[in-house]
Amino acid sequence: MSRFNGKVAAITGAASGIGQALAWELADRGADVALCDVNEADLETTAEGVRRRGRKATTRVVDVSDRDAVEAWAEASIAEHGHVDAVVNNAGVTVQDTIADISYEDLEWIVGINFWGVMYGTKAFLPHLVERDTGWVVNVSSIFGMIAFPSQGAYNATKFAVRGFTEALRWEMEGTGVSICSVHPGGIRTNIVRNARVRRDVDGEASKDQMVARFDRVAKTTPAQAAKVIADGMAKHEPRILIGNDAKLLDTVQRILPKHYGTTLQRIVDLLER
Repeated sequence: MSRFNGKVAAITGAASGIGQALAWELADRGADVALCDVNEADLETTAEGVRRRGRKATTRVVDVSDRDAVEAWAEASIAEHGHVDAVVNNAGVTVQDTIADISYEDLEWIVGINFWGVMYGTKAFLPHLVERDTGWVVNVSSIFGMIAFPSQGAYNATKFAVRGFTEALRWEMEGTGVSICSVHPGGIRTNIVRNARVRRDVDGEASKDQMVARFDRVAKTTPAQAAKVIADGMAKHEPRILIGNDAKLLDTVQRILPKHYGTTLQRIVDLLER
């Protein structure tokens, strides 16, 4: 627990889900936090939870697809806290649509948040971490950054990109005091599907309610459970963190059947939905 005493963690997408839970988990372990999100009201709820735990929390409304906004947040966070020890690039969205039908508007939206947001957050804080020769860059990818799934092509593209970007950075930081970690959650009971843009399912039109109901049946891990796994992984300086038995199972299936995991994957999803 003492590993995080006096540390400062900057977390994107901190108004709900994994970001909110991680802010509280790290506060329980002695860390202060710099938080950002586009949802100001729920962001303040997260901050209040941190303060009730006796730790400092600062907040800023930031669209992570806006480079200037992310860089300004990084500068303000370092100034307000004196230093930052970890950046957790967690903010993410999804689009349910086929590659043939997805609009360029939706592609630009998801890439801006899921990929550029991670790059901006990483590059905004990395010079500070390198100068201090200590800390963490934690980029949240997904199990969908390891396996592809129909109607999630845009999400797959961004999460595969986050994984590649993070793994390259890890090699570049080898021998320094900066730990680089990619996080690959399975089904986590967050608002990502409720906030998704739903256009078309692989089998035809899909309503938001149908998509949410399906996700709720599959998602077995709570944000609090996910946050504990991430914090434990950070403490051990793990380079890759898989969250949930579903993520571990799907990762194994992909390794065993790299060319033919699709059929097996669908069977697993069908079983999880029961």
